[in-house]
Amino acid sequence: MKKTKILCTIGPVSLSLRVLKRMYEAGMNGVRINTVFGNFNQYKEIIENVRSFSEIPILIDINGSGVRMKVPKPIIVKGGDVILAGFGDELLGFNYDICDQIEAGDHIFTNDGKLEMEVVKKADRQLHLLVRNDGVLEDRKGANFPNRSLIVPSFSKKDIEVIKFTKEHEIEFIGLSFTRNREDILNLRKKIGSDEINIIAKIESSHGIDNFKDILEVADGIMIARGDLGVEIKLEIVPLTQKRMIRLCNQQGKVVITATEMLDSMINNPTPTRAEVSDVANAILDGTDVVMLSGETAIGKYPVKTVSMMARIAKQTEEVLINKVEAEGFRNISSVISRSIWQISGVMPLDKVVTITRTGYTAKMISRFKLKQPIIAVTSNRFVKRQLDLMYGVYPILFNYEVAEDRILAVVQMLYSKNLLSEEDTILFTAGFRTSQKHSSNIIEIHTVRELLEFGQKNVPTRL
Repeated sequence: MKKTKILCTIGPVSLSLRVLKRMYEAGMNGVRINTVFGNFNQYKEIIENVRSFSEIPILIDINGSGVRMKVPKPIIVKGGDVILAGFGDELLGFNYDICDQIEAGDHIFTNDGKLEMEVVKKADRQLHLLVRNDGVLEDRKGANFPNRSLIVPSFSKKDIEVIKFTKEHEIEFIGLSFTRNREDILNLRKKIGSDEINIIAKIESSHGIDNFKDILEVADGIMIARGDLGVEIKLEIVPLTQKRMIRLCNQQGKVVITATEMLDSMINNPTPTRAEVSDVANAILDGTDVVMLSGETAIGKYPVKTVSMMARIAKQTEEVLINKVEAEGFRNISSVISRSIWQISGVMPLDKVVTITRTGYTAKMISRFKLKQPIIAVTSNRFVKRQLDLMYGVYPILFNYEVAEDRILAVVQMLYSKNLLSEEDTILFTAGFRTSQKHSSNIIEIHTVRELLEFGQKNVPTRL
C-alpha cells in the first residue's frame, strides 16, 4: 500500500463525479479547494461529490494576507509595455489598497514569478508598471513585492464567508495562505471558534520563513507553497528551506505538505520531466507526509494520469525511506511510546501497528518515524478519521471501540472481519488505558491475530 498521501486541487477538469472517482482510484487521498477561484456553489458541488463515494479529507484555502491581481480577462503583455494598475474599482489593479506602501523602483512579480514588472511612476493613486518580459496577466494570480513588508488585513470579506462555510460543511482542514506569524494562526483559530478543524499554515513568504518555529508551534500542519516562496526568497535557497521545514514538522509530528509545480509539465503532457520525478521523490525522501498537485489536476489535460504517476513515484521511493527524527527529551507519554514503537519495529518482524486513538495524536507521533509497517489507526471520531488520512503511512478506521469490554480484542475482531488482518499477522497494539490525561497512550502489546481470536472464542478474559 502507498504510504505517502496525495492531495489534489480540484478545478474545472476534475469537478465531475466521474473524474473524482477515477482520481481516487488512482491514488488521491484528499482534495483541496482553492477559494481564490470559483464560487460557493462549485465548492458545495465538490464536497457533495467527494462525500458521495469516499471519506477522504478536504482542505479549503483562504486568501489571508495575499495580494493578488485583479484582471477582467487575460492580457498578453510584451517586454517594454507600460500598463496602469489601480487600487479601487479600476478594471486592472490589486485586491488590497497598498498604494501608500509602494514606491517607484519597486518590482512586482506575478504568475509564480514568471512575469516581472517595475513601478516606474506613481500618480493619481495608480501605478505605471513597466513590463520586463513577455507574459500574461491573469485574474487573481498572486502579486509578490520582494523586499516590501506590506501591511494588509489578515482576512478578506470572502475569507470570513469561507470560514463560516467550512464549519457548516464539516471540512477537516483550512489552509491559511501567506501565513506571516503565529498571530495569523491564532486569529484564524478565534474566527473558527473551536480546535476541531485543523489549520494548515501555508508558508510562501520570507515572513513565514523567519517566524517558522513560532508558526509551527500553533499550527496543526504546514504547506510548503514553493510557487510564491520561490519569488519571495532566492530560488537557490528554496530546496534547503524545504528540507529544514520538513525536518522540523517531522520532529513535532505535524503534517507537512509539499506543494506547487511538482508535476507541472503534466498540465499539458501525458508524462512528466525527469527533474519533476526527482523532485517528488526527494520531497518524500526528505520526510514529507503529503505531495500536492495544483494546476495538474485543476486545469490540466491529464488529471487521472498525473495522480497515477505521483502514486507510482511514491511507492517506489518509500522502499528506501528511513527515519530522520532526532532524539528528544520527554514531551509526553505518547511521544515516548511512539519512539519505542519505532525501535521495536526495527528489530522485530511486525506486520502492522494498530493504535486505538481518540484524537489521532498518537497515530501522528508514530507516523513521523516513517515505519515500514502500515499504521492502522482506529478511532470513534469521524472527523479525526478523515484528518488522519493525510498522515504518512496511516490507514484510519472508524469504529466505536469505547463500548467494548476488551477494546483490543474488539478491534482485532473488527479488523479481521474486514480482511485488514490475517491470522498469521503479528501486530503491535498501543492505546491509552485507565487514564484521562491528554496524549497518554500508555501501553504496548504484541500479539498474533490467531492468539487473540482464540482468546475471544474461549471467552477467556485478557489483562485489559
